[in-house]
Amino acid sequence: MNNITLSDIKKNNTSLIYQLLYEKGKLSKQELASQLHLSLPTVTQNLVSLEEDGLIMKEGLFKSQVGRKAVAYTICPTARIGIGVEIQKKKIQILSLDLKGTICHWTEHSLNYDNNDLYYKETAYLVKDFILEHGYNTEKILGIGFAVQGLTSTDGTEIIYGKTLGYTGLNIKAFSQHLNFPCSFLHDAKCAAGTELWFGNTMNHAIYLSIGKHLGSALIMNGQIVMGKNGHCGAAEHIQLIPNGRKCYCGKTGCMETYCSIDALLNEDENQEAFFQALRNHSKDELHRWEEFIEMLSSAINSLHTLLDCDIVIGGQISSYLTEEDINTLQALCNEKSAFPDKEPFLFQSKYLEHTVPVGAVLPYIQGFLEQFKSLN
Repeated sequence: MNNITLSDIKKNNTSLIYQLLYEKGKLSKQELASQLHLSLPTVTQNLVSLEEDGLIMKEGLFKSQVGRKAVAYTICPTARIGIGVEIQKKKIQILSLDLKGTICHWTEHSLNYDNNDLYYKETAYLVKDFILEHGYNTEKILGIGFAVQGLTSTDGTEIIYGKTLGYTGLNIKAFSQHLNFPCSFLHDAKCAAGTELWFGNTMNHAIYLSIGKHLGSALIMNGQIVMGKNGHCGAAEHIQLIPNGRKCYCGKTGCMETYCSIDALLNEDENQEAFFQALRNHSKDELHRWEEFIEMLSSAINSLHTLLDCDIVIGGQISSYLTEEDINTLQALCNEKSAFPDKEPFLFQSKYLEHTVPVGAVLPYIQGFLEQFKSLN
């Protein structure tokens, strides 16, 4: 405490005010002073400073029965913006996110992935064009997160395992050299899990299964996504489910990926919308394949739950097609396979269904910005 300076105290007061406005939405200076136990002149001084920096703004007046109406202050969500880019085999998604985690703009482009500089330049051009089209001040952009179908280094500078698109070893410089912003790689499944955590899910210990064309997963411990020693913590997709089973893109056989992904469920050239429409109409072929699929998925989930004894969240492309009955059926199958008499359900459907991956690619930049407003208290 003896090392705390007047500058530290002023910064702390600013942080307290910004934090409270961020959490509460709208407050008057009188309410800020009362709730933070600060003097009105101190609050006023800090509000002026935050407003001059463009971080907060006045937004109307509070109703009052007597006397002058108090000015309502709130944060300016677009004071900073993050950009998320999801790299897929045949397309990319680009979106912008404000400080509240709200999507400002979103777009999608058909673009076949190719491991050469022409592709990286074209992607960078589309990102810059997106920024220009929507008139974003480049000084307000916190960074660009690139979500990829592969494991990434803990610092986000390299794809350490990316066999689905053949970009293992790719450095972020492939993109960042064409963009004048901080850039980083993030694993798509960990992005989706991060989105789930951000938007009000009270998960403390959980496994997030992202079931899409490929299977991806992430482990959440103490409310944080765990990377592990070498970056592949939580990569349940490559746990061997069936010895000498189906061939996986990783080169091994019988991985969860080959039995629990949408590719494993659908026939060649079949789309998931058509499959689930036929399933809900009780088509025999789709019903048979679905029963086989959830039987195998329940075996995989039971193994994970037995080991870690935590909640399992089903997300990814499949999540929006699932019904409450599907989740209940899957839970019942898991219970039948379990060696333990769990009384409470542990299987849940994702609460956030749209753009989970590119949103999650931005969130570390948003969180990093908000971290600077953590108070000394």
